[in-house]
Amino acid sequence: MSIVATNYLEIVNDLTPETPVVFHDVSWEEYELLLEDLGERPGVHVSFDRGTLEIMTTSTEHDYYEDRVHDLIRVVTLRLKIKMRSFGRATMKKSKVLAGKEPDGCYYVKSLALIGRKIRLDFEHDPPPDIVVEVDLSTNTIPKLPIYQRLGVSEVWVYDGYEVTIYRLGEQGYEPAEQSVELPGFTSELLTEFLHASQSTEDDNQLLEDYVEMIVQSQSHSA
Repeated sequence: MSIVATNYLEIVNDLTPETPVVFHDVSWEEYELLLEDLGERPGVHVSFDRGTLEIMTTSTEHDYYEDRVHDLIRVVTLRLKIKMRSFGRATMKKSKVLAGKEPDGCYYVKSLALIGRKIRLDFEHDPPPDIVVEVDLSTNTIPKLPIYQRLGVSEVWVYDGYEVTIYRLGEQGYEPAEQSVELPGFTSELLTEFLHASQSTEDDNQLLEDYVEMIVQSQSHSA
């Protein structure tokens, strides 16, 4: 373990959830050493953007929203028989563009055939997921869309604690979209309503069932 990595780990141990710490002029080698030393430590998110390193620990609120979105995607794709593979918070990094990020969820849908049965992905060579989910409850985090753009992610769903925005990658960068292209039936409005409703529910399963039915019915009517 390097001296630099040791200092980063000491800082991680003292972090307050949702309060990021940012370092500048960090080398790619330092970033990779930190990832190696952190290993599979839960609740720690590390972002790297061309020398800018951000470390943040997540709160229970953050993890709750992350899980609700994952549940909704999982059950809807199951009900609608949409082929999908999820790789959770897999670390996505590409040294040639100096970008690295751990999303709150990543999903292969339309590009599923490009990875086949692989379960160990190398984002230096393998294609990026079609969708990533980003729960960002802090106002002090570094911009994440430029990182995802360099990683080549087609669609990013961002929840800022107030609303969900679906971003689609185009020639000029990401633009807000009313609904997902990768997963029809998922709209910014519906996802926002779902997460707002989750704040006052006493039964996650009933809430999930209600919104799954809503999406499934909307797709059956449009078929």
